[in-house]
Amino acid sequence: MRITIMGSGGVGGYFGARLAQAGCDVTFVARGAHLAALRAHGLRVLSPLGDIHFAQPQLTDDPAAAVSADLVLFGVKLWDTEAAAARIRSLVGPQTAVISFQNGVVKDDLLRATLGDAAVAGGVCYIAATIAEPGVIRHTGTMQKLVFGEFDGQSSPRLQAFAQACEAAGVTVELTDRIRRAQWEKFVFLVGLSATTAAARVPIGVIRSHPRSRALLHDLMDEVVQVARAEGVDLPADYAAQRLVFADGLPATMSASMHHDLQRGARLELPWLSGDVVARGRRLGVATPCNRAIVDLLAVHAEGAPAVALG
Repeated sequence: MRITIMGSGGVGGYFGARLAQAGCDVTFVARGAHLAALRAHGLRVLSPLGDIHFAQPQLTDDPAAAVSADLVLFGVKLWDTEAAAARIRSLVGPQTAVISFQNGVVKDDLLRATLGDAAVAGGVCYIAATIAEPGVIRHTGTMQKLVFGEFDGQSSPRLQAFAQACEAAGVTVELTDRIRRAQWEKFVFLVGLSATTAAARVPIGVIRSHPRSRALLHDLMDEVVQVARAEGVDLPADYAAQRLVFADGLPATMSASMHHDLQRGARLELPWLSGDVVARGRRLGVATPCNRAIVDLLAVHAEGAPAVALG
């Protein structure tokens, strides 16, 4: 299976390495210092499930050079979605599947606007993986799951083939006929995790252990649930409480990519996470005060570390 990894960071780098290790024809698209390190030293994945080192991975900074792909695993930062989608247009043939494993729920609308409805399938990933340093992906914990499906609910040969490739790579996989619900299920927890760990600058173990931050985590997630239900997504009314139980089973050191970005002084995906919840809530008449507070609090960091004048 020919797979192009569009965005070879924590998600793309990890799953791309697993798929390549299993024999898939994988091309990694990267840029900057990460690309330079990959070319010089190869791709290294550090994981409790087994480390990987590819001395000479297939690399490019120009996805058009890959000519075609059976599947594009799309994992760029959300603010790069439209530009990156335009760059992969030449890869997309009649049977190509483009699956975004980015954060958020608006991502597929952006992809469809550039690539058309037929190319885009829905995806969700569950993993804690980041670029530890250029060329090195660090996987925390043992969770590594991909959920994907066609938006019309049908089982397609292209996604069946990808599911088989993932299984051969040892990746936990779920092929679903309810991908929109699965995306909102992930979004509920992601918004809560991102908002609390970034705002408090601590991992999930600290958040869930303190009664006030634990209550905030619940309320942030519950606002997402209420927005989802107002949009017609059939999440249970108590789904936030269920996700709180899920959070209790995660490694205490787990954090969100937005927290890591904040620590590095990088741009944040805030407008597509809590910001999207607030915007949707405003349109639907659903109150989202907790997410609004997170948006306002982190707004000064949203474009990267602000310049601070002292004295």
